[in-house]
Amino acid sequence: MMTAIEILLVEDDPNDLELMRRALEKRRLTNRIHEVRDGAEAIDYFFGKDNGDRQLIPHVIFLDLKLPKVDGLDVLRRLKAEERTRAIPVVVLTSSNEESDRIRSYDLGVNSYIVKPVGFTEFSQVVEDIGLYWLVHNRPPVPRQADG
Repeated sequence: MMTAIEILLVEDDPNDLELMRRALEKRRLTNRIHEVRDGAEAIDYFFGKDNGDRQLIPHVIFLDLKLPKVDGLDVLRRLKAEERTRAIPVVVLTSSNEESDRIRSYDLGVNSYIVKPVGFTEFSQVVEDIGLYWLVHNRPPVPRQADG
């Protein structure tokens, strides 16, 4: 029996969210897409008191860096610091082409850093390509469930 493929999109721009969702659905790469709109929601998704161990572990996280409340680098830091979430592949998909953001992201353990293309077609193609790689070709370890 195949498990459902879960993706978490951490993005505050509703247009980018819609483009990502459409691109992934077009290629039938996922069963379930979860969306959070800021860094605080992303942290709560994994570590909030109402979620805890019951929360499903996504197969990949697409993370914007420029988020309200808690920025993407802080979200990444938290995810990679916790044993339960450390192995989840995190793809930074951001408008930032700053060298310092790339260096900090890789220092914190990001799995991939991609600058969002400006055009609709290019953006959609990039999301499809990322999805194909991380959800079809990549073979991550099975996520560990927290002891409870």
